[in-house]
Amino acid sequence: MKTIDLIYVNAGGGHRASATALKAAIRQQGQPWRVRLVDLFEVLDPDNAFGRLTGMRPEDFYNRRLARGWTAGMAQELKLLQAAIRLGHAPITRRLKQHWLETEPDLVVSLVPNFNRALCESLASTLPGVPFVTALTDLADHPPNFWIERGQDQHFICGSARAVEQALRMGHPPARVHATSGMILRPEFYAPAPADRRAERRMLGLDPDRPTGLVLFGGHGSKAMLKVARQLPDTQLILVCGHNRALAAKLQAMPARAPRLVLGFTSAIPHYMDLADFFVGKPGPGSISEAVQRGLPVVIVANAWTMPQERFNAQWVREHGVGIVHDSYRTIGRAVQEMAARIDEFRANVSRVGNRAVFEVPGVLETIMLEAERGALVEGQFSAARLGRPRFQTAASTERAGRMQTRSG
Repeated sequence: MKTIDLIYVNAGGGHRASATALKAAIRQQGQPWRVRLVDLFEVLDPDNAFGRLTGMRPEDFYNRRLARGWTAGMAQELKLLQAAIRLGHAPITRRLKQHWLETEPDLVVSLVPNFNRALCESLASTLPGVPFVTALTDLADHPPNFWIERGQDQHFICGSARAVEQALRMGHPPARVHATSGMILRPEFYAPAPADRRAERRMLGLDPDRPTGLVLFGGHGSKAMLKVARQLPDTQLILVCGHNRALAAKLQAMPARAPRLVLGFTSAIPHYMDLADFFVGKPGPGSISEAVQRGLPVVIVANAWTMPQERFNAQWVREHGVGIVHDSYRTIGRAVQEMAARIDEFRANVSRVGNRAVFEVPGVLETIMLEAERGALVEGQFSAARLGRPRFQTAASTERAGRMQTRSG
């Protein structure tokens, strides 16, 4: 049985959500693979030295900033982070090499940015012939070198024409750049909608006939939701606060002239999206794609506070005509009024966006593994005669080559 490692981090939640979604789709399709979810930070810091020193995990600092809306200056901080990763390339690569030798995957899929040079190089030098795949969980490589770098022998899975263009422009062969129809979403986002939406709304204390917005700012919420709620006192809202209990309490205490449903963390996002008519949130690739998949036009804000990796998403919304982009939460009321006036137009555009990426990716991975196996067998047959030495240098990879030949036979 082949083993696939899906590499994720918990920063922001989207990377883990994509890994979990892909694992579920692989299981649904009946692929005979063992799929492991691998937290990159646990690999790089197995003894939690960072946590003991600071009292939190690396992703906690990032997630708390999102919850509090402290996102200004992240473009400059990202440059510093990338510089630190480049400076730490050697020790990071050494730790990853040790991990690959201990775990021996047959395929590695990265769903994280910034670390892919180290992930790819360490795997290639430790387990030659094992394919490395970067599956972008953003609609584009923005800012540059966030996901895609030059000169690496790897595959890319891209959910937009822009990302495909960027990978090709960086010199990667077309055969290694795989286009999908969108972002990877949980299979639940493709389930049928409830038969009686009006009854479902009534059960939750909502007006079954009133236009309803779903407000969502990721799994950790954001204080921006307070600004949205204040600007929309007459709009029926479903507000999903994620793990942010303090935010939920403030929203529940806020006066409003229209019914509101305030929720904490829930895995039933597709269900609540089905009860709404439009989406209000940050320009995250996952939340925008989820909303569009469930038929919701979007209202988003993009400005200097928007994280750099999310800025292209506002352009994608405009290009596809699936919603409204404003530059301030102070004008969110006006945006919702415009949404109401043009709702049919936006719904028609949303209906034209067909995203089946989560069901497409397993087939891409299967093709990549079959090609790698054929290439390894050919190399195993001819490299000794041609080069005068074995193709595989480590004991682990020698054993792997033997297993591959046995399975093929």
